[in-house]
Amino acid sequence: MKNKLIYILIVFFSLTSCEEYLDVNDNIDAPAKVDGYLYLAGVTQQYQNIYYDLRAIAPMTQMMGTTSYSNFASNYYNLGSDAGGEIWKMTYFSQGQNLENLINQSIAAEDWTLAGIGLAMKAFSWDLLTKVNGEVPMNDAFVSGLLQHDYDYQKDVYEQVRKWAYEAIEMLEKTDDQSYGDKLTNNDFIYGGNKEMWIKFSYAVIVRNLASLTNKTDFSGTYAQELITAAGKSFQSPSDDATVTVGAGSQSAPYSSYNNFWGTARGNLSYSYFQHDYAVQVFTGTVPEYEEATGDKIHILDGNPYYPVELADKQIITDTLSNELGHFDPRVTVKLATESNPTYLNLNNIDSVKTYQYYGGTFTGKTGPIGQAPSFYGRTLTSQYQGTVNDGIGRWIYRDDAPYILTTYSEIQFCLAETYWKIGQKAEAFEAFKRGVSADMQTTARYIRTGSEGNATGGDKITTGAFNSLASEYLNGPYAGGLPLADFSLSHIMMQKWVALYPWGAQEAWVDMRKYNYDIDYTGDVPSTGNGFVHGIVEQKKDTDPSKVYKGFYLAPAQVEGRKGSYYTQNEGSPSYRIRPRFNSEYMWNIPSLETIKPISGTADNYHTSIPWFVYPGDLPQ
Repeated sequence: MKNKLIYILIVFFSLTSCEEYLDVNDNIDAPAKVDGYLYLAGVTQQYQNIYYDLRAIAPMTQMMGTTSYSNFASNYYNLGSDAGGEIWKMTYFSQGQNLENLINQSIAAEDWTLAGIGLAMKAFSWDLLTKVNGEVPMNDAFVSGLLQHDYDYQKDVYEQVRKWAYEAIEMLEKTDDQSYGDKLTNNDFIYGGNKEMWIKFSYAVIVRNLASLTNKTDFSGTYAQELITAAGKSFQSPSDDATVTVGAGSQSAPYSSYNNFWGTARGNLSYSYFQHDYAVQVFTGTVPEYEEATGDKIHILDGNPYYPVELADKQIITDTLSNELGHFDPRVTVKLATESNPTYLNLNNIDSVKTYQYYGGTFTGKTGPIGQAPSFYGRTLTSQYQGTVNDGIGRWIYRDDAPYILTTYSEIQFCLAETYWKIGQKAEAFEAFKRGVSADMQTTARYIRTGSEGNATGGDKITTGAFNSLASEYLNGPYAGGLPLADFSLSHIMMQKWVALYPWGAQEAWVDMRKYNYDIDYTGDVPSTGNGFVHGIVEQKKDTDPSKVYKGFYLAPAQVEGRKGSYYTQNEGSPSYRIRPRFNSEYMWNIPSLETIKPISGTADNYHTSIPWFVYPGDLPQ
């Protein structure tokens, strides 16, 4: 990638002057028109903002714990801050009018490929925006001269997202009258101007959009077939995954933002973020058993300090029988961090790799139930990129030169598997499930950068060869290909999807967890005060409940050991279901529009607990 990332953040104003010498329309520093392709590089690079906001979203999925965005980890009351507002900023400002200009100018010039790319990105960004924030200003978004922008309801935004995606496909299927030369290859940091890939990406957006609606009462009749059709036209293998290339360069980069947001050079993960104890339990097959009456773990006296409690009989991802063929999931060695093997020895030795130990923190603390979580780079220290012992440029996707992952073939296959499950086609669901797991192994392996043998200077603590060997065993083992169809469940689909999304896709994992209402035990349409939660307690399904999707997952106020906390009083007992609109725009100047949102006003203290339309089995209550 050339070091010429073009960050074009130009706001065009239509100005009329009475004096010729005051006319700015011919000013070379504020041109009347910028060629459409010149917007493309800057627009694509703004997807780094997703990783900004994952610091807020990932803790709510229990992928991460944090000492920084601790209010989000506590399911969150955050009025008065822009934290968690980067996706909002990206959609309305960083991409915003620049993306609108790219699309509109390209359509006017009949540059169909460029227009299609723009519409595909618009559909992706707005799908993400509404899933995170719920109701948003859409029809008024880029209308000039307005002092107040009315909000559109999520149902309408969802329909428009798919319309933009289908329009993108229509544009991309047209024949251009011109050759773009290197205008697209040099400025499209996702697919290099490959229109066939952008068509697949547009169908992927449709799949992701519809997959959040699987609990709608009309899903089978209204949405399922559309999703299945779109999945068939979307990504065909992990080589189709959508990622944004970054310039990198670490400390020698012209600008620090050339590096991945999660790399060591930018210091954003540092040691303020760490893997949650739930993530460790899922990846290592150590989801504990809880006593039904008390919610306490069953502690083993004089037992192994790494396994101090009884484990649930039914694990979903893996178990602790790592020496049995196909039981060890090698993704743990890459996606999670470990202090084991600090000098990077025997990285190609499978038996050595299997001995690594993993520890997770709590919602807001580094010390979890069995030990202290390391940083995502593998040390219980703030990240350093220099010195005798250091983290180098990072590891896996927590690396200066790692791309930003937008969506993958694996994710699409899990969306398809869930859809087949919901319409009663279990065999088809199982086949899509197996493709999803296999694809995530390939996507995970792609970003392995093995550390230097014997040197404590960062990198992954496994070779690609060892990973692929273990992956092959796992894919034929009892938790994937060898799983009996009779034992196959919705939990297998959704928890494997959670693992596949870890942690780059936390925003979609949060969609799924909200869609299943965090496995809260309630009756009726959705949880409510006194029906699933009260101020200090959330009633969640027990792991033994066959209808519980995320085995081992308990919210902070759940009555099990290691939880038993409480939310902010403003939550009125409920977990968060949306992130508020960005404070520095909406709560500064768009209050009248926020106040009109129903069923909970956007200015209410508990607006972040307002359940979105995609979660309701039917329409929003009035």
